[in-house]
Amino acid sequence: MTTVSNPILSGFYPDPSICRVGTQYYLVNSTFAYFPGVSVMESSDLKHWKQIGSVLERKEQLPLDGCGHSEGIFAPTIRYYNGTFYMITTNISGGGNFVVTAKDPKGPWSDPYWLGEAAQGIDPSLFFDDDETCWYIGTRPNPDGVRYNGDWVIWIQRLDLETMQLIGESYNIWKGAMRDVIWPEGPHLLKKDGWYYVINAEGGTGPNHSICVARSRNITGPYENNLNNPILTHRHMGKEYPIACVGHGDFVESIEGDWYVVMLGTRPYKGKTVIGRETFIAKVEWEDGWPVINPGIGHLEDIVELNTTEEPDFATPIVTHFYTKKLPVNWMSLRGPREDFASLAEREGYLRIHLCPESLKERAACAYLARRISDFDWQAEWMLDYEPIKENECAGAAVMMDNDNHIRMEIRKEGSDRAIILIRCQKGIEEEIAREPIGEGKVLLRIVERDMKCSFYAQAGEETVTVAENIDYAFMSIEDADGFTGDTIGMYASSNGIESTAYADYEWFAYQAL
Repeated sequence: MTTVSNPILSGFYPDPSICRVGTQYYLVNSTFAYFPGVSVMESSDLKHWKQIGSVLERKEQLPLDGCGHSEGIFAPTIRYYNGTFYMITTNISGGGNFVVTAKDPKGPWSDPYWLGEAAQGIDPSLFFDDDETCWYIGTRPNPDGVRYNGDWVIWIQRLDLETMQLIGESYNIWKGAMRDVIWPEGPHLLKKDGWYYVINAEGGTGPNHSICVARSRNITGPYENNLNNPILTHRHMGKEYPIACVGHGDFVESIEGDWYVVMLGTRPYKGKTVIGRETFIAKVEWEDGWPVINPGIGHLEDIVELNTTEEPDFATPIVTHFYTKKLPVNWMSLRGPREDFASLAEREGYLRIHLCPESLKERAACAYLARRISDFDWQAEWMLDYEPIKENECAGAAVMMDNDNHIRMEIRKEGSDRAIILIRCQKGIEEEIAREPIGEGKVLLRIVERDMKCSFYAQAGEETVTVAENIDYAFMSIEDADGFTGDTIGMYASSNGIESTAYADYEWFAYQAL
């Protein structure tokens, strides 16, 4: 036995899907406009998770040109069948629903099998039945007419694994548990003791989110609603409860025969959610042929007892040095490959970021290399070797919710010298909130966040500059920015609209919880 603290994945890890292959568990999450897409996490104990790669690592797999920050890749599902891993998802910004496959979850994964207009809607999942048939399950607008926003249905259809196309008749199998339900989505199919179960999310991904279930003896229905629905929600817990927005669950049976469910949830702080929708876990028991989540408790627990054997922790180093040949797998860019602007080979021991004409405000593939913020209070540092040549060029660091809501800490040319400039972009409107001169040589940049406020510092040689302190950070929350992602922090460089051969060299990066 071991215990795990919720969330099991802290920070921007929404819409989890899980499967088990032998003794190993694999989990994927939505990534929206970030590249590479769909991170793959591995664990042998459901407690310690390590990213082993990403599913969508090539441009032909992941067209994201011009997509909004909360568009792109929605709600992936990972499944394993007969020696092959399958990942199915929606690119709402280009192409719709598609499947990719791999023999190894580390990759490489295939090019997409696009399902075309036959696969309407979003949030697809796959189910492999005992007779070797494969079924697609997803959501689409109510075919009888959409009466209100979110009036959708759950439907299934056969998927031919040879052609990777939908075949035969499609069936609308469930509208959802609640009367006038909105957004029945994220459906998964499982089979147990001769029953087919549809597990879905309802109520939207906000405070009314939930997990509901229906069952049938026949895969095409009719499906019987569980009278105890929703089987998990925090909608009744009040605004002050520390975990909210719980829903979008996926079930897994352990090698020991126990059942668990992973789902998304949020941890608002003072009513604001800046670290995004995270991945939580709960125990599942079966009573009278129905799943019960956390029986006798009825809500998520901070500490979950797992009937698994604990493995050694995958420690994440506080400081990242750049003597490796590959970028850390958990670092992301926007709308295009990291390698388009970032290199570990051009200067030994440094990460070189080439300035791109695109800026962080644009729906474009800009030079931004980031990691998820995973803590309420944190500190990040960069050692940067950069001498701006032209006044339009800049390099430094950024904290980002989306293109319209972020803070940039830039080194720019100012006359014959250089300066640190702090720019806040809030709801698309930019404001310079600080400008301080900085001396020669390498610059240590530091951002410290405590109690929803950020402070910014820079140091060149022995000189330390306080750029700005206690800058409000709450405007980058889900509630204020109205997005599906969480906040990220990273290295940023731009030539702001003109072609440039300039670059910035980062010697190391450090992130730690405070």
